[in-house]
Amino acid sequence: MITKRKIQSNSYKVLIAFLFTILLALSSKISVPFYPVPMTMQTFVVLFTGVALGARYGFITLSFYILEGALGLPVFSGTPTKGIGIAYLFGPTGGYIIGFAFSAFLAGILFSNKNYFIDNRNFLKTFLKLIISLTPTYIIGLIWLGTIIGWNKPILELGFYPFLLGEFFKVSLLAILMHKFSRYKFF
Repeated sequence: MITKRKIQSNSYKVLIAFLFTILLALSSKISVPFYPVPMTMQTFVVLFTGVALGARYGFITLSFYILEGALGLPVFSGTPTKGIGIAYLFGPTGGYIIGFAFSAFLAGILFSNKNYFIDNRNFLKTFLKLIISLTPTYIIGLIWLGTIIGWNKPILELGFYPFLLGEFFKVSLLAILMHKFSRYKFF
Protein backbone atom coordinates (compact mmCIF):
# COMPACT_ATOMS: atom_id res chain seq x y z
CA MET A 1 0.00 0.00 0.00
CA ILE A 2 1.36 3.40 -0.96
CA THR A 3 1.16 5.87 1.87
CA LYS A 4 1.29 9.63 1.84
CA ARG A 5 4.62 9.50 3.71
CA LYS A 6 6.14 7.22 1.06
CA ILE A 7 4.99 9.52 -1.75
CA GLN A 8 6.49 12.52 0.07
CA SER A 9 9.72 10.60 0.66
CA ASN A 10 9.98 9.60 -3.01
CA SER A 11 9.15 13.15 -4.12
CA TYR A 12 11.92 14.46 -1.87
CA LYS A 13 14.41 11.98 -3.37
CA VAL A 14 13.44 12.93 -6.92
CA LEU A 15 13.90 16.61 -6.03
CA ILE A 16 17.34 15.88 -4.57
CA ALA A 17 18.24 13.91 -7.71
CA PHE A 18 17.17 16.86 -9.86
CA LEU A 19 19.27 19.25 -7.74
CA PHE A 20 22.26 16.97 -8.17
CA THR A 21 21.78 17.09 -11.97
CA ILE A 22 22.06 20.88 -11.73
CA LEU A 23 25.25 20.47 -9.70
CA LEU A 24 26.57 18.07 -12.37
CA ALA A 25 25.75 20.53 -15.15
CA LEU A 26 27.51 23.36 -13.30
CA SER A 27 30.54 21.16 -12.62
CA SER A 28 30.83 20.36 -16.33
CA LYS A 29 30.84 24.03 -17.31
CA ILE A 30 33.59 25.25 -14.98
CA SER A 31 37.00 24.56 -16.48
CA VAL A 32 39.99 24.75 -14.15
CA PRO A 33 43.44 25.27 -15.67
CA PHE A 34 45.38 22.09 -14.96
CA TYR A 35 48.25 20.09 -16.40
CA PRO A 36 48.27 18.56 -19.02
CA VAL A 37 44.64 19.38 -19.91
CA PRO A 38 42.06 21.71 -18.33
CA MET A 39 39.94 19.97 -15.71
CA THR A 40 36.27 20.07 -14.83
CA MET A 41 34.96 18.85 -11.48
CA GLN A 42 32.43 16.59 -13.16
CA THR A 43 33.83 13.22 -12.05
CA PHE A 44 34.19 14.61 -8.52
CA VAL A 45 30.44 15.35 -8.50
CA VAL A 46 29.64 11.98 -10.11
CA LEU A 47 31.43 10.14 -7.30
CA PHE A 48 29.97 12.42 -4.65
CA THR A 49 26.50 11.73 -6.05
CA GLY A 50 26.97 7.99 -5.66
CA VAL A 51 28.41 8.32 -2.17
CA ALA A 52 25.77 10.77 -0.95
CA LEU A 53 22.67 9.32 -2.63
CA GLY A 54 23.55 5.63 -2.73
CA ALA A 55 23.66 3.22 -5.63
CA ARG A 56 20.02 3.39 -6.66
CA TYR A 57 19.48 7.15 -6.51
CA GLY A 58 23.01 7.85 -7.73
CA PHE A 59 22.26 5.84 -10.87
CA ILE A 60 18.84 7.47 -11.25
CA THR A 61 20.38 10.93 -10.86
CA LEU A 62 22.98 10.29 -13.55
CA SER A 63 20.30 8.78 -15.78
CA PHE A 64 18.28 12.00 -15.38
CA TYR A 65 21.42 13.97 -16.25
CA ILE A 66 22.02 11.90 -19.40
CA LEU A 67 18.35 12.25 -20.38
CA GLU A 68 18.50 16.04 -19.91
CA GLY A 69 21.51 16.18 -22.22
CA ALA A 70 19.93 13.80 -24.75
CA LEU A 71 16.86 16.04 -24.87
CA GLY A 72 19.07 18.95 -25.89
CA LEU A 73 19.66 20.79 -22.63
CA PRO A 74 23.24 22.11 -22.60
CA VAL A 75 24.32 20.19 -19.48
CA PHE A 76 27.43 18.46 -20.84
CA SER A 77 30.92 19.89 -20.97
CA GLY A 78 31.42 21.89 -24.16
CA THR A 79 27.73 22.20 -24.99
CA PRO A 80 26.25 23.90 -26.92
CA THR A 81 29.39 24.86 -28.91
CA LYS A 82 30.42 21.22 -29.50
CA GLY A 83 26.88 20.05 -30.20
CA ILE A 84 23.88 19.09 -28.13
CA GLY A 85 21.44 16.27 -27.60
CA ILE A 86 21.77 12.78 -29.00
CA ALA A 87 24.41 13.94 -31.49
CA TYR A 88 26.69 14.91 -28.59
CA LEU A 89 26.13 11.55 -26.89
CA PHE A 90 27.13 9.74 -30.09
CA GLY A 91 30.38 11.71 -30.18
CA PRO A 92 33.74 10.68 -28.71
CA THR A 93 32.83 11.59 -25.11
CA GLY A 94 29.46 9.81 -25.06
CA GLY A 95 30.89 6.65 -23.52
CA TYR A 96 32.35 8.58 -20.61
CA ILE A 97 28.98 10.20 -19.96
CA ILE A 98 27.22 6.81 -20.00
CA GLY A 99 29.97 5.51 -17.71
CA PHE A 100 29.14 8.23 -15.18
CA ALA A 101 25.89 6.44 -14.25
CA PHE A 102 27.75 3.20 -13.56
CA SER A 103 30.46 4.99 -11.57
CA ALA A 104 27.84 6.63 -9.36
CA PHE A 105 26.14 3.24 -8.95
CA LEU A 106 29.41 1.55 -7.98
CA ALA A 107 30.32 4.34 -5.56
CA GLY A 108 26.90 3.92 -3.97
CA ILE A 109 27.52 0.20 -3.54
CA LEU A 110 31.05 0.58 -2.17
CA PHE A 111 29.96 3.25 0.31
CA SER A 112 26.56 1.74 1.10
CA ASN A 113 27.34 0.93 4.70
CA LYS A 114 24.90 3.10 6.67
CA ASN A 115 27.57 3.77 9.29
CA TYR A 116 30.35 4.51 6.82
CA PHE A 117 30.87 8.06 7.99
CA ILE A 118 31.20 6.89 11.57
CA ASP A 119 33.02 3.55 11.20
CA ASN A 120 35.36 4.01 8.27
CA ARG A 121 38.08 6.58 8.71
CA ASN A 122 40.81 4.87 6.71
CA PHE A 123 41.86 7.41 4.07
CA LEU A 124 43.65 4.89 1.83
CA LYS A 125 40.63 2.56 1.82
CA THR A 126 38.35 5.47 0.90
CA PHE A 127 40.74 6.62 -1.82
CA LEU A 128 40.92 3.12 -3.35
CA LYS A 129 37.13 2.71 -3.26
CA LEU A 130 36.77 6.01 -5.11
CA ILE A 131 39.35 4.96 -7.73
CA ILE A 132 37.51 1.66 -8.22
CA SER A 133 34.24 3.58 -8.52
CA LEU A 134 35.71 5.70 -11.31
CA THR A 135 36.77 2.73 -13.45
CA PRO A 136 33.41 2.20 -15.23
CA THR A 137 33.61 5.75 -16.58
CA TYR A 138 37.00 5.09 -18.17
CA ILE A 139 36.33 1.51 -19.30
CA ILE A 140 33.09 2.43 -21.07
CA GLY A 141 34.56 5.73 -22.26
CA LEU A 142 37.66 4.15 -23.78
CA ILE A 143 35.69 1.37 -25.49
CA TRP A 144 33.32 4.00 -26.92
CA LEU A 145 36.21 6.26 -27.96
CA GLY A 146 37.98 3.39 -29.71
CA THR A 147 34.80 2.49 -31.54
CA ILE A 148 34.20 6.09 -32.65
CA ILE A 149 37.70 7.17 -33.71
CA GLY A 150 39.12 3.76 -34.62
CA TRP A 151 41.24 1.28 -32.73
CA ASN A 152 44.30 2.13 -34.80
CA LYS A 153 44.56 5.46 -32.92
CA PRO A 154 46.40 5.77 -29.57
CA ILE A 155 43.25 5.44 -27.42
CA LEU A 156 44.98 5.56 -24.01
CA GLU A 157 47.07 8.57 -25.01
CA LEU A 158 43.94 10.44 -26.11
CA GLY A 159 41.30 9.34 -23.60
CA PHE A 160 43.05 8.27 -20.43
CA TYR A 161 46.61 9.42 -19.73
CA PRO A 162 45.94 13.19 -20.04
CA PHE A 163 43.29 12.93 -17.31
CA LEU A 164 45.14 10.81 -14.74
CA LEU A 165 46.64 13.68 -12.74
CA GLY A 166 43.33 15.54 -12.61
CA GLU A 167 41.45 12.40 -11.51
CA PHE A 168 44.05 11.74 -8.82
CA PHE A 169 43.53 15.31 -7.56
CA LYS A 170 39.71 15.05 -7.57
CA VAL A 171 39.62 11.63 -5.90
CA SER A 172 42.11 12.82 -3.27
CA LEU A 173 40.04 15.94 -2.63
CA LEU A 174 36.82 13.95 -2.24
CA ALA A 175 38.50 11.44 0.09
CA ILE A 176 39.87 14.29 2.22
CA LEU A 177 36.47 15.98 2.37
CA MET A 178 34.75 12.71 3.24
CA HIS A 179 37.10 12.27 6.19
CA LYS A 180 36.91 15.89 7.22
CA PHE A 181 33.11 15.73 7.38
CA SER A 182 32.92 12.07 8.43
CA ARG A 183 30.73 12.82 11.44
CA TYR A 184 27.96 14.28 9.26
CA LYS A 185 25.45 12.07 7.54
CA PHE A 186 24.15 13.56 4.30
CA PHE A 187 21.04 11.49 3.59
